[in-house]
Amino acid sequence: MLGTFKEFAMMDVNVGAAERFLRVGAGASLMLATALGWIGLWGFLGVVPLLTGLAGYCPLYTVIHRSH
Repeated sequence: MLGTFKEFAMMDVNVGAAERFLRVGAGASLMLATALGWIGLWGFLGVVPLLTGLAGYCPLYTVIHRSH
């Protein structure tokens, strides 16, 4: 089960501010380029860095024991 919203809101931030900024920018750029037809549908994978940047949490970093 995914848990409650409170548990989600209490997640530890494991992505630093500069990296969050870069993730949001890269993710949004990929998705925009796809929406405009400049690149293929693979560009919608930009949702991953966009969401991890907005949330400040990267599940992969938890697995490899990395934090900002």
